[in-house]
Amino acid sequence: MQGSFKKDILGAILFVITMIFAIFGYVSFGWSLLESVYMVVITIFGVGYGEVQPLTNPTQKIFTMLVIIAGTSSAVYGVGGFIQMVTEGEINRAFEADRQRKTLANLENHVIICGFGHIGQVLAKQLNEGKEFFVIIDNDVENLTTAKNRSYLVQEGDATDENVLLEVGIQKAKVLATVLPNDATNVFITLTARELNPDLIILARGELPSTEKKLRLAGANHVVLPASVSGLRMANLITSPSMVDFLAQKEEQSYLNDLLMQINVQMEELVVGNTSRLVGRTIRELEIRGKGAFIVVALRRGNEPLITHPNPSLLLNSGDILIVLGHQEDLPQFARFYQLNRSK
Repeated sequence: MQGSFKKDILGAILFVITMIFAIFGYVSFGWSLLESVYMVVITIFGVGYGEVQPLTNPTQKIFTMLVIIAGTSSAVYGVGGFIQMVTEGEINRAFEADRQRKTLANLENHVIICGFGHIGQVLAKQLNEGKEFFVIIDNDVENLTTAKNRSYLVQEGDATDENVLLEVGIQKAKVLATVLPNDATNVFITLTARELNPDLIILARGELPSTEKKLRLAGANHVVLPASVSGLRMANLITSPSMVDFLAQKEEQSYLNDLLMQINVQMEELVVGNTSRLVGRTIRELEIRGKGAFIVVALRRGNEPLITHPNPSLLLNSGDILIVLGHQEDLPQFARFYQLNRSK
């Protein structure tokens, strides 16, 4: 491809040089600039019109023949490079498509990842480091480009389509992980996959706790709720004194958030404002109103020690600082609605 591009550039340069040299040549014969340009164009492109002025001596005739040869040769050289570049690209794409078909056809005991968002990327990275064979299904152009740049095996398409699942060898796969951010889509993929391969191990992502039952009824062996799982782990860690110190350090919170971002989750400190409609409400009511978007892992109240694992029946006061863990997309919107300000 690079050689073909160089041919294009070289051909264009030679063509321009030929044009300029030929124009000056005819001008030196005493022709006007317009006559010279016109003569060069009809000569190089073989239009077949008669000469602008009679070619009265051998020098003019020989010069015109050289213009024809040089101009045509440079044009053909450049066009040939362009055709070669296009042809090579098509051939390479055809070979790549054929290679992928053969690879997919030969896959056995592999993992199928449906969705290459934040969680899909983390999962693929871990599988790649563990030398596991896997294929990614996605129809987002940006996600596909990212996966291909990392040399992952990719199948473009909709994972809810059983034909796409068959193309990636679902009948011979050992695990399917559907990690799309849409619960309904994950449920449908789980149903389709279970029907195509009854022995398949299916891992499914759920955004809302209420989705877990639906995913299991659809055939999922394991259901992962990113916010809840991360929250439970955080809550367990918080029970240790060292974790209390950890939460007190802004730098450590920032580092933790960088890690949580990989699974589309963040930890935030929110202050209950004076006019917030949550004043006088319990933590349980707060989490219910959040509809599973986050959980409260700790609470600061004035100069009192940090309250870890706060009791769900604890009433919220104005000025309370809540340390919450939740979805990146949902948390800011909920905070604005209930007038919860970010802690400075």
